[in-house]
Amino acid sequence: MTVIDTNVLVAALRSASGASHELMRRAFIGDFELALSVPLYLEYVSVLTRPGLLPLSFDDAVTFCSAVASIARHHKIHYLWRPLLPDPKDDLVLELAVASQSLHIVTHNVGDFRPSLAFNIKAVKPAEFLLSL
Repeated sequence: MTVIDTNVLVAALRSASGASHELMRRAFIGDFELALSVPLYLEYVSVLTRPGLLPLSFDDAVTFCSAVASIARHHKIHYLWRPLLPDPKDDLVLELAVASQSLHIVTHNVGDFRPSLAFNIKAVKPAEFLLSL
């Protein structure tokens, strides 16, 4: 089980040649299992539908988020670990990783997730995660 930070989705949709795009392609073909919660899904939609952020229409961004949700295993969060990380929005990523018993959080902000090691969850960049597949 793996949690994908929102910044990885942004990078995947901005460039078809990067590790983030390849990571999402591999997720859609089932090479690994994604974990998702309602709060993280809402974060995905909120960020990916910001005007001018991506070369996608609002509807295409929502469709992409729905597609991600359709391949992910959904988890309810029963315990909040807040505040634990420097960015409060990252706490919902860590809470999902703990609840789903994920081994990895894939993010471009690895340093922000150092406290995840206390839960035996390793924060890795997309390229590093791809090497582990």
